[in-house]
Amino acid sequence: MQETSNKYKAMISTDWNECLAPTGPFDPIAFCWPELKTELEAIFRQYTGNIITLGQAVERLSRLLPHPLTKEQMDAYLDGHFATYKGVPDLIEWCSENHILFMINTTAVIGFFQRIFAKGLLPPVAALSGHDMIVFPAENTDPPIILPLHETSDKAINTQQVARRFGIDPYKIIIIGDSGGDGPHFEWGASQGCHLIGSMTKYSLQSYCTSRGINITTYFGIRYDKDQPRDPRREMQFDFFELRDVIERVLLK
Repeated sequence: MQETSNKYKAMISTDWNECLAPTGPFDPIAFCWPELKTELEAIFRQYTGNIITLGQAVERLSRLLPHPLTKEQMDAYLDGHFATYKGVPDLIEWCSENHILFMINTTAVIGFFQRIFAKGLLPPVAALSGHDMIVFPAENTDPPIILPLHETSDKAINTQQVARRFGIDPYKIIIIGDSGGDGPHFEWGASQGCHLIGSMTKYSLQSYCTSRGINITTYFGIRYDKDQPRDPRREMQFDFFELRDVIERVLLK
């Protein structure tokens, strides 16, 4: 059912890990079980590089874990290691103040963000799309819309669902991603006329888009070459609040 069409004048649907934050989706697991760190990193690179599916990654992950992370374990990780790139909380707040729907659309688990919002580490967002391998009991700090995601292709499905709910035209949608795992989301966005932003763009996303004739509208942060190692220290120097200029240009369409 479509809600009030003028509630939001645009929408951002964005990945999280290594896109708006320097951390990875499996970092809370590696924090609790450090001996799994190398294997977790390999699984992450394989599915974000489209070598294995997200479903296969989760299946391998489930076999590794002694048990799912508890709320207490997640909180312990967040208390010591939560981080975003510079300006990300300010950008989220600015979007809310300017009636721009902010949707986190990620392969990270829903429970990770439930605890982030419960602890007040980020401003509230309107929608969250994440994996439901770990979901904690609902709290009043949860985003009003939470959608499960089981494959990277679900990002586009969930973006479309939220946009339709609020009557947001595709040309008013900004999609942000960093790796090949965001490729299907970008492919859908390109077919609909969305504005595509590559953030800390990995070669896997550039390769995916080039091979399919997809034009990444805007690059922000580092644009990595093939086999170039990440430079987290340099990544942290970019201020995401500067993306306001890009967003405002989209609003003028």
